[in-house]
Amino acid sequence: MTMNDSTPEPEFDTSDPYTKVRRHFPTTPGVYLMKDDKGRVIYIGKALNLRSRAGSYFTKAAEIEHRTADLVREIRDIDYISTDTEVDALLLEARLVKDIQPPFNSELKDDKTFPYLEIAIREDFPTVEFTRTPSTRGTKLYGPFTSAKKLRATISVLQKIFQFRTCSLDITAGDERWRWFRPCLLHSIKQCTAPCNLRISKEEYREDIRRLILFLDGKKDTLLDELRANMDKAAAELKFETAARIRDELKALENLSLRGDLEANAQPEVFYVDPQRGLKGLQKIFQLPALPRRIEGVDIAHLQGGETVASLVQFIDGLPFKHGYKRFKIKTVEGVDDFASIREVVSRRLSRLRAEGEAFPDLLLIDGGKGQLNAALEGLRVMNIKPPFTIALAKQEEELYVPGESEPRRLSRHSYSLRLLQYVRDEAHRFAQHYHHILRRKSTFDE
Repeated sequence: MTMNDSTPEPEFDTSDPYTKVRRHFPTTPGVYLMKDDKGRVIYIGKALNLRSRAGSYFTKAAEIEHRTADLVREIRDIDYISTDTEVDALLLEARLVKDIQPPFNSELKDDKTFPYLEIAIREDFPTVEFTRTPSTRGTKLYGPFTSAKKLRATISVLQKIFQFRTCSLDITAGDERWRWFRPCLLHSIKQCTAPCNLRISKEEYREDIRRLILFLDGKKDTLLDELRANMDKAAAELKFETAARIRDELKALENLSLRGDLEANAQPEVFYVDPQRGLKGLQKIFQLPALPRRIEGVDIAHLQGGETVASLVQFIDGLPFKHGYKRFKIKTVEGVDDFASIREVVSRRLSRLRAEGEAFPDLLLIDGGKGQLNAALEGLRVMNIKPPFTIALAKQEEELYVPGESEPRRLSRHSYSLRLLQYVRDEAHRFAQHYHHILRRKSTFDE
């Protein structure tokens, strides 16, 4: 996605949002954000063509249409975030609406989640299923998808090809009792190899799942070419029903592109965190004198135009405390220098807390590695500030850097402690990057 506004744009006539749309909005996919006279986001929408869709609100018809009339009367400004695809726009819209809760958005403000395709890879005979509540461990996840109907159709087509099971039976390899189990109809119509009746070995079944995963991971051209050849052959032999069925299978498989990247379009339902277990784990791992009830996370972001900002998020008792979120404009650093930016923002934050007599956080989390951690500590040393417990989390390998330790620590990927730290780190990154925060009034920046 592209941030279209990292610096003030005085050339925009913000008193006339329609002129802004007509002159400056692109004809590409994205999300538009409508604001009232106080600069608050009141409505968020998605568009295949931003200029056309956003411009449709500034017509005579929109002024009198009962679904838009109340909204149109309150619009005083409008901005946008470009995305690469319409799918990205839909997923970004959902996430922003859940975060901001605009008053004129109603459909996406609840806990409705997107569908996912989930493979239980740790089972002897992995199940493949549709889900809106992904498991937190032991699975391989694909999505989020934008259409539940199309995902179900795609799973059905994949099942015809790879013949995996979608049932919830707890099948264990080598358990002879399963030899007396009667397979369901899916085996009769050749959509399942019937591991429930031990008609396929564990090794053979898992090989089918391996091929499925390869296909889902992008190695699908060979399979699609085979299907197209079979369709052409069936048509040439005047087997039109067969050709039509294969054509529909091809269309369903191509709908696999209607999904977002799991990390780039992170939705809340995927990242389950147990806050209390995470806090207790952090206290135990780092031998802290008490639960780290207040955690602050810092991330550096470089916006379009070269401006560098830092975000600071605050978690209390393991949950986001959004009133404590801040963004800092980097003042003393020329160019792109993450270490210097970290030094500045950490020293400014803790200097402010010290001057105001406020307590320091129980844990300060820096997004980055050893260099970023040392930069933060150096900034505090120069200011003669005794730092709170400060660590850094490097994203690529999820390694933890701790002061005084030459080697990084690695926690279990399923550790509640690591999940909590990832939640803080990812929230800081999201807050730094999401455009609606950049568009807030200057008073939201820590000056």
